[in-house]
Amino acid sequence: MATPTVTLRTAGAQLPCPKSESCLLDVLELHDVQVEYQCRSGYCGACRLKLVKGEVTYRQQPLAFINDGEILPCCCMPLTDIELEI
Repeated sequence: MATPTVTLRTAGAQLPCPKSESCLLDVLELHDVQVEYQCRSGYCGACRLKLVKGEVTYRQQPLAFINDGEILPCCCMPLTDIELEI
């Protein structure tokens, strides 16, 4: 499977998502994208982002409440190319 691409809708950037990273938050930080966060385990929800398209998988079930169309990058990774509202 090819490396998924993360598209940042507002910034217009396309970022490769290496499988070597443990979560999407790590990938965003790798590319110097500033994301608010307080944890790295799906607990607080501060890193919540809107997923415009694509699919992610969670390495652990988030404890923070998320609405439909939202993701917690601290505990997920893309399964496909994704687009984020950021």
